Amino acid sequence: MAKRLAVVAVGGNALIKSNGKQSSADQYAAASETMDFVAELVALGWEVVVTHGNGPQVGFALRRSELAAAELPPTPLDVCGAETQGSIGYMLQQSLRNAFRERGMPKDVVTVVTQCLVERNDPAFAHPTKPVGSFLDEATARARQAEGKHVMEDAGRGWREVVASPQPSRIIEAAAIKRLLESGQTVVGVGGGGIPVVEDDQGNLQGIAAVIDKDFASSLLAREIGAELLLISTAVEKVALHFNTPQQVDVDRMTVTEAQVYIEEGHFAKGSMLPKIQAAVEFLQSGGKQALITDPANISRALAGETGTWLLP
Repeated sequence: MAKRLAVVAVGGNALIKSNGKQSSADQYAAASETMDFVAELVALGWEVVVTHGNGPQVGFALRRSELAAAELPPTPLDVCGAETQGSIGYMLQQSLRNAFRERGMPKDVVTVVTQCLVERNDPAFAHPTKPVGSFLDEATARARQAEGKHVMEDAGRGWREVVASPQPSRIIEAAAIKRLLESGQTVVGVGGGGIPVVEDDQGNLQGIAAVIDKDFASSLLAREIGAELLLISTAVEKVALHFNTPQQVDVDRMTVTEAQVYIEEGHFAKGSMLPKIQAAVEFLQSGGKQALITDPANISRALAGETGTWLLP
């Protein structure tokens, strides 16, 4: 029987559970816990690509670069993305390999440092909104603005540099990831939405300072490799309407049409649940069979139909 293919997008809570748990050891422990649940998914007969966020880790890398500025050249944002894909990929692939070994499953895991193509003319580049790096005083912020960088005041807490969050248009390594899956590998890829790159007139790639939403990139990868399931792992067991109010209602299933109505009604917060729902809808509208949103601990129960929120065409 042919194995089914799933893209599993793990959220930020897969690595950093709280502000007091940010060390490498803490992140590795959190990764091990989450990968244990992913191993259960593979044990159920799925081939899997694991994607992940990297927002806090890129922030750490930028801060280290700023603190070392007197002695070392700065690290560009795209390189920070590549570095964190490698370090997080290392934690996830080692954790997942160990989880396979404990189950007696002879599976290999490989991390692919992944680039994601964005379009130079994406409207997001005209209106950067994604804060990156440390808080700045106004004088430093104005100096960076004079250098051509975009800055904005952040809720009275200081100034921050902001970059664009363009839509992903192609996963550069999608074909390589598919070949690895066909050879029996479990893959970790598209970390942090992929490293944003643009193409020149000759088709050469070049990194660009931007941040790609991890869920949109995971949805795109799922479409490009022909995945049956897009599983978005997050901090809640189910998607809810009227979230965090006395009228909160958990949703077991929704169609694309229902999801679009809920989006119009403003049920999902920007930067939180909204991109997850939008990514699932994009996947289903492009031929995907099913999408699932739940927390890591409930993946197996959700796949058995006991919990989670299923999105269907």
